[in-house]
Amino acid sequence: MDAEALTRELELSVGMVTALLEGVSAKEARFKPTPETWSMLEVLCHLYDEEREDFRQRLDILLHRPTEPWPSIRPAEWVTERNYNSRDFDEMRQKWLDERQKSLEWLKSLKNPDWEQSATAPWGATMKAADMFASWVAHDGLHIRQLVELRRARTENLTSPYFIGYAGDW
Repeated sequence: MDAEALTRELELSVGMVTALLEGVSAKEARFKPTPETWSMLEVLCHLYDEEREDFRQRLDILLHRPTEPWPSIRPAEWVTERNYNSRDFDEMRQKWLDERQKSLEWLKSLKNPDWEQSATAPWGATMKAADMFASWVAHDGLHIRQLVELRRARTENLTSPYFIGYAGDW
């Protein structure tokens, strides 16, 4: 595993997420294409909470205190429990950026981490620190894809009632 490259991927994700949220109004950020999907604001709040309460924290436990139990998380439930879609869009964007910066500084401060260090996850699987780190990077990619899809839905709203199929999505 190339930890430097993975850290760089987390840095690059900042620019991608920021670009996908650029020019989006607070109202547009709350738009949900269907009741089951998340809005851009909900994705952003999720990324913020995952940054603070999941990946960095659990990776730290795996690397430094592998016998310590992992804190409980409820990411899917938090969307409604924490009322993500009513939060301030600009404030949440800054909060996520601040937390990501803390994560990047923390990752860069690690001295010879044992990426093979493992522990039993709450669901019973054995997980290595490298698995957690790789999953963190992959998680960003999943939500970047989700934001691209939401950006596409925004374009459809902005161009309605006009036909955009010529763009290649017949």
